[in-house]
Amino acid sequence: MCFKCGMCSKFLDSTNCAEHEGELYCKVCHGRKYGPKGYGFGGGAGCLSMDKGDQFSGNTEASHSGSETPVRAIAKAPEGEGCPRCGGYVYAAEQMLARGRGWHKECFKCGECSKRLDSVNCCEGPDKDIYCKVCYGKRFGPKGYGYGQGGGALQSDPISNGYDPVCYAKKYGPRGIGFGGSAIGLTCDIDDNSEVPPPRTTVVDTARFQAPAGQGCPRCGGIVFAAEQVLAKGREWHRKCFKCKDCKKTLDSIIACDGPDKDVYCKTCYGKKWGPHGYGFACGSGFLQTDGLTDEEISASRPFYNPDTTSIQAAAGQGCPRCGGAVFAAEQQLAKGTMWHKKCFNCCQCHRPLDSMLACDGPDKEIYCRACYGKNFGPKGFGYGHAPTLVSTNGESTAAYCDARPISGVKAPEGKGCLRCGYEVYAAEQMISKNRIWHKRCFNCGDCHRSLDSTNLNDAPDGDIYCRGCYGRHFGPRGVGFGLGAGTLTMA
Repeated sequence: MCFKCGMCSKFLDSTNCAEHEGELYCKVCHGRKYGPKGYGFGGGAGCLSMDKGDQFSGNTEASHSGSETPVRAIAKAPEGEGCPRCGGYVYAAEQMLARGRGWHKECFKCGECSKRLDSVNCCEGPDKDIYCKVCYGKRFGPKGYGYGQGGGALQSDPISNGYDPVCYAKKYGPRGIGFGGSAIGLTCDIDDNSEVPPPRTTVVDTARFQAPAGQGCPRCGGIVFAAEQVLAKGREWHRKCFKCKDCKKTLDSIIACDGPDKDVYCKTCYGKKWGPHGYGFACGSGFLQTDGLTDEEISASRPFYNPDTTSIQAAAGQGCPRCGGAVFAAEQQLAKGTMWHKKCFNCCQCHRPLDSMLACDGPDKEIYCRACYGKNFGPKGFGYGHAPTLVSTNGESTAAYCDARPISGVKAPEGKGCLRCGYEVYAAEQMISKNRIWHKRCFNCGDCHRSLDSTNLNDAPDGDIYCRGCYGRHFGPRGVGFGLGAGTLTMA
C-alpha cells in the first residue's frame, strides 16, 4: 500500500519505479522533477516543458511512502458477528477465515507487528487474536536456551521469566570460544546463588519397548506407534530412526531409497553403494567414478547373469528351436507358433538380429531375414533380382500357373461347376455372377479373355460373361448413333 509515487501517489511496481534521495517516484514524476528541462524535453517533440511538479506540493505529506492507509467508513455489525478486529460487516468478496470468524482482508494482520497474514503464516493465539509465526513464538512459544531464531541462540523474555538476559546466559547459556560477549570471548561465569534449575532436554529412547522379532523398527527393534511411524518397503520405522545408514542424514519420502539389504539410504549414498559404476555414471558426462572399486569388486556387487541359453534344457519340442534351451517369458520371441530366445532370434544364414517386422518363417522351420528368405525361397528369373537381372539356376518357369485352366481335380455335375472349365468350384476361389459361380482364373471375358471384376462384369443372355466392350459389340443396340462415334453407322 505504501509502495507508490511520492508526488502523484500512483502505485508502482518493478517496471515503473524510480528512486531519488530515498524517495520513490514514477518515471513521469521523476523526469518532471529531476529530469532535463527546456526545448525538446517536454511531452512531445518541439514542446517546451519547465514543469517541476509544483501542483503536487500540497500532497507531499499525504503521499509520502511512509504514510498510512486512511480508515474507511465501515458498517458496524452486531456484537460477535462482524470482523473481530474492526467490528464491521464482512462480505464474501473480502472474507478471510480464522478462529471460526470472518475477517476483512485489510484487518487480517498480526495483532502485534501488523504484518499481513495468510493461511500459511497465520497463528491463532489464546487471547482470541491472530499473530504471525515470529510474534506468536515470542509471545506464547517456549522460552529459554535453544528456542531462539537459530541453533545456539539465547531467546528468553526477561519480563515473562523475571531474569535479566545477561544473567540467564551466564548461568544456562553455552560456554567456550564464540559464546561469550564477543565473537572470540570465553565465558565461564556461573552464578551459584540462583535457585532456578536449568532446563533439561528430553531424549526419547525408542528401544525402550521392544517389539517381537521382525515386527518393530528395523533400526532399533522398538515398537512403532502410529504417531511416530514412517513407512518404507513395507516396514514401519520411528521418525528418529528413519535416516540414512551411511551418512545418518534424516530422510523423508522424497529422498529415501530402499536398498537391497533391507535398509534405507539417501539418494547419494544409494548411488555410491548400489548404483551403476564406471565411465559415464558420475556427476558429469565423461567422468570416471568408481569410488576406488576394482573391476572384480564391481562385478561381484552386480546380479549374476549367465549368457548361456543352453544351461537349462527344455523338453523335446518345447524349447528354443535354435539351441534347445528353456525360454522364459522375459526373453521370449514368437515365430510360427514356437518360442525363441532374444539371443537366438536371428537369421540362420546372415545372423542378422530380427524382430516381428523383419522375421520370415521358412518352410524348413527356420527363420530368415527378408533378403535371405527371397534368395532361398522367393521366385527366380528375369525381374526378380535386386536389379532387372536374370537369376535362374535351374531354368524353372517364373509363372505361378502355366495354364489359366485347371488340369486336374473333380469334375462337377453338368450345369453346376465352372462354366468355363467344368471343374468343381470351392469357396476359397469362387467368383459369383448373375447365374453361375466361377473360378478366379476363369472369371474373364468370353470373347477377349480380359480379367473381370464387379465393376466391368456383364452377364450375357447366352449364360457367359463379357467385358463392357465385347458385350456392347455382341448384344448392344446397332444403327446410326450407336457406333464408336456420333453419326457413325455400325452394323457389326
